[in-house]
This record gives sequence, C-alpha cells and structure tokens, in this order.
Amino acid sequence: MAITWLMNDLMKNEFLIAIIGVLLSFAIAKILYFIINKYVKSLTQKTKTDIDDKILAALEVPFVIGIFLIGIYFSLLQVDYIKQYTQPMNNIFFVLGVIWAIFVLYRLTKVVMEKWVSINPAFQNMPKLVVKAANVFVYFIGLIIILKHFNVEITPLVATLGIGGIAIGFALQDTLSNFFAGLHIVSDKPINIGDFVELEGNISGYVEDIGWRSTRIRTLPNTLVIVPNSKIASTTITNDSLPVPEMSVVVQCGVAYTSDLEKVEKVTIETAKKIQKNVQGAVKDFEPFVRYHTFGDSNINFSIILRVQTFVDKYLVTHEFIKALKKSYDKEGIEISWPVRKIYYANADS
Repeated sequence: MAITWLMNDLMKNEFLIAIIGVLLSFAIAKILYFIINKYVKSLTQKTKTDIDDKILAALEVPFVIGIFLIGIYFSLLQVDYIKQYTQPMNNIFFVLGVIWAIFVLYRLTKVVMEKWVSINPAFQNMPKLVVKAANVFVYFIGLIIILKHFNVEITPLVATLGIGGIAIGFALQDTLSNFFAGLHIVSDKPINIGDFVELEGNISGYVEDIGWRSTRIRTLPNTLVIVPNSKIASTTITNDSLPVPEMSVVVQCGVAYTSDLEKVEKVTIETAKKIQKNVQGAVKDFEPFVRYHTFGDSNINFSIILRVQTFVDKYLVTHEFIKALKKSYDKEGIEISWPVRKIYYANADS
C-alpha cells in the first residue's frame, strides 16, 4: 500500500513526469541509435553502392536529435506552469525544428556533393565553394520560413537582398563569369584533368587543375599557364586525349623519282614496325602503313602513319623513326631527294 501511495503521489508530480519523459525520450533515442548502427548499417553495407551508407551516416545523428526534441516538447506540455506559455514554447520549438531541418539538409547536401565530386574528378577543387553556396541558399530559405512564421514582412528584405545581389553581381562580373564557365567545363567535359589540350594563342599542355575561377595547364617545357575559365569556354579547344589518349602520328617523307616505290614501301613499313615494337610510348600491336600522295618538284611524297599511346610520346617515336629510316634507306640505296634547280646561262655572244 505504501508503495502504491508513493507511486500515485509521484505521478501527480508534473515536474517529475516531465523529467521522466525527457529521460525516456533520451533512452528511446539511444536505442534507435543502437539499432541504426547495429542492424540498419549492416543492410546498407551489403548494397553495391556506398551512397546509402553515407546518407545513413548523415541522418543518424539528426534523427536521434529529432526524437529527443520531440520527447522534450511533449514532456514540457505535462507541466501546468509551462502550459500557460504554450505559444512561446511552440515558437521556440518551431525555430528549433527549422534549425534541425537545415542541419539535415546541410548533411545531405554534403553527401550528394561529395558523391558528385567522386564521379567528376575534374570538379575536385570546386566542391567547397559549391557546397557553401548551396548551404547559404538553405540557410536563407530557413531564415525566410522563420520570419514568415513570426509574421515579419519579408518583401523589403527580399528586395534589399535583390538590389544587393545585383550590385555584387556587377562588382564580381568577371569572377562570376569564370565560375559559371567552370561549371560549364565540368558538366560538358570538353577537358579533364590529365588531358593534353591545345588552345588558341599557342597554349598547349596537360590540364593540371580545373578550379572555380581558372584552369591550370602545365606545358611541355614545365611552365604553368593559368587560363580564366571564361576564356576556355569561349575558345576553340583541341583535346588530344579524347576520345582516347592514343593518337596517330603522320611523318612526311619523299624519295627520288628513280626509286622503286614497292621497295620503298616495304623498307619503310619494316622500319616502322620495329619502332612500334621497341620504342617506349609506341602502340606495339599497331600496323604502320604508307600512303603516297603527291608528285613533288624533285621527289615523290608520301606519309608514314604510326601510332603512339599519348600526345607527348609522338616526339620520341618520331625522333627514333626518322633516325632508323635514314639508316635503312642508306643501307638499301634509297635516295631521299632534295630540291634541285638547274641554272642556264645565256650565251654572251648571242
């Protein structure tokens, strides 16, 4: 009887009920957190993608916090003294709810952006800015919702921000132009990090970095050229790494009219095959070929087509091929002609 009386007396204590409610909500939150870590994570880890694991990791803490806040809210409603301040309390928890939602969106945005970056390596140095821009937008929406809840007129605020945005836009016109050009480069992918590109203005080299304002190109002499993204977006680009890094190398040559063209073709192809198999950077299984194309003033011109793995490999392959071809022609008695001019002298007596 004493225990029953004590329990009844305790249950009449509204503050104690509120404390028990808070502790109970905390316990439920901890149990749910344990379940998520123990069982739900084991399910997401079995899937082929890791995006569900990252989303779960991003939501587990906000989920627990949300359960805890709900428990606190309903626990406080059990206290008669607080009931008279229901409206202020509702306002406080409304603000907390908006902050909680912003926190959730922030974590989800971060996961989505990181996943996007992982499948777009060229964007790896831009996510911080993009994530910050996305977060500022989320914060702004949250602020608007809170102000609207308290019946604050937001039209003047939006107008002021709009005018301020226009002013900032004019002040940062070049910067914003480069930024959106960078987004275009990433989405359209005319170039990627590691590609060898040639731009108008005799700029060529490997793309080392694509930033939010500029792109860095490392030239073959090892100098660094920083090009504004707006210029890249508006210029003609030759990407020697697309669609594949492999490329053909065309070497021009010419032999005398007295040459046996069948023999020239045979010796040239044999020499080219040796280069393809033995020189670093050449595509070993490629079959080189010869194409005669013009009758010159003093020679018959033709092209030799080789194949290299990357753009820069063409220099070494061409170098070794020219040396080897000259040696083979000398050995086989094939004459590499040069321009010849005949000069006729008029008879002084005539």
